Amino acid sequence: MIRNPILPGFNPDPSICRAGDDYFIATSTFEWYPGVQIHRSRDLVNWDLACRPLDRASQLDMRGNPDSGGIWAPCLSYADDRFWLVYTDVKRLDGNFKDAHNYIVTAPSIEGPWSDPVHVSSHGFDPSLFHDDDGRKWYLVLQWNHISDSVGGAPKHPAFDGILLQEWSEETGLIGKPQKIFAGSPHGLTEGPHLYKRDGWYYLTVAEGGTGYDHAVTMARSCAITGPYEMHPDTHLITAKDAQDNPLQRAGHGQIVETPDGEVYHTHLCSRPLPGRYSPLGRESAIQKCEWRDDGWLYLAENAPLPSLDVPSPVNVSPRPPQRIERDFTGSELPEEFQWLRTPCPERLFTLTGSALRLIGRESVGSWYEQSLVARRQEHLSYRAETTLKDFEPDTYQQAAGLTTYYNRHKFHFACVTWREDLGRCLRILSCPGDWPDGRLEFPGEIVAIEDGSVDLAVEVKGAEQRFFYRQNGNDWQPLGPPLNAAVISDEGGRGEHGSFTGAFVGMLAFDTTGLARTADFTRFSYAPEGT
Repeated sequence: MIRNPILPGFNPDPSICRAGDDYFIATSTFEWYPGVQIHRSRDLVNWDLACRPLDRASQLDMRGNPDSGGIWAPCLSYADDRFWLVYTDVKRLDGNFKDAHNYIVTAPSIEGPWSDPVHVSSHGFDPSLFHDDDGRKWYLVLQWNHISDSVGGAPKHPAFDGILLQEWSEETGLIGKPQKIFAGSPHGLTEGPHLYKRDGWYYLTVAEGGTGYDHAVTMARSCAITGPYEMHPDTHLITAKDAQDNPLQRAGHGQIVETPDGEVYHTHLCSRPLPGRYSPLGRESAIQKCEWRDDGWLYLAENAPLPSLDVPSPVNVSPRPPQRIERDFTGSELPEEFQWLRTPCPERLFTLTGSALRLIGRESVGSWYEQSLVARRQEHLSYRAETTLKDFEPDTYQQAAGLTTYYNRHKFHFACVTWREDLGRCLRILSCPGDWPDGRLEFPGEIVAIEDGSVDLAVEVKGAEQRFFYRQNGNDWQPLGPPLNAAVISDEGGRGEHGSFTGAFVGMLAFDTTGLARTADFTRFSYAPEGT
């Protein structure tokens, strides 16, 4: 049995393909570096991180990209004995404009080496590449209309100006002029196109309704790739927009895959909101079993169009149970679950000394350029994370290092070792609980003077509430500050769901706004889901 979500915690826009007996899913990473997560599975049940292919400056540099900019909706495919990855780097998302540049990279295996990118177009975002059975390749992308007077308003978002199709070849690039092949259903906000061919028909799936609670997968088909496309009898293949009590909400944006035995599945993003509709886990990846019916259309095998938590799997395999993860940073490589923000030059942010992860204090928390934050996704609604800060000696309040729950510059809580003139070395909390667009800080709780030496820091998150703890010299854990709002560290907190596209992270952070790059050494980090 498949248990959804198959990729928990901030793994949106799942593009799936099969190569032999292996399945691969590529998901959006936005401003987190390296770009694009690709997971691998043999059974559609259990998935392991295979690679993050965009890992060097020639492929991706997001310094200056806004929160929730960067890598949107990659498309992964396998053809001609190669993997093909199409992706968008979004440089601006506010206002009428979307500066969205679309590229293609390839690799002989999923592990690489991945090529330098080829720029395809900047019409809009959510590009995909379709490999037709006659050998031709077709590029699809949303066209963004910046001169629309109803961005975010009525009628149904003409800024989302239809799906463009254009032939593309590796030798010559785009061929001919783009054709608008699909304007979308009345549901609107049409994006995320993917093509699939069966029995001479071209089936087009798109994401509609925006990536919030009205999200949906819409299907259409045509006997010619250029259209015209007729709508699915139910319009939507997958959606929870009319079922507010369904455990998987915000279902949309995915892709069809077929097993070696001819079974059909469709991926989609989703969320598992807390009461009050807050999604700290962000948009996650799920999958549903489908079936082709006599009318030539695809439907969910059960409960159409509602997504289900439990789905029949192609093989008899059980999902792996949640596990506690403990890292001691004694290796030469950053553990695979960790990422950083925006820059292709991580050596300016951190090093691995052989005994610690050394963060180099750079710009302030929330910087869009150089922020020394190394963190992992929150994958469970309740968990405990701990770290040991072994060596950090601030001599000004402009230097701080510690443990953070983080979404972006206006949604975070940060328990840090810092300095105050009357106390010396001390612990305090810096918090920005959703103050958008200003990003002003709050300072909950008392400041605690601490001794020299290492400090253990912990955070417990239980649904909508979190609390920090600390200890020194093997003493008992002590609470630091009051309970804090964990729900705001979510898609819906602050700016809200239609401008916040990532998810909650937990990790280690340091800054030094003196510009003197004071370092902080962390010797361990653990992440324990509730019950482990």
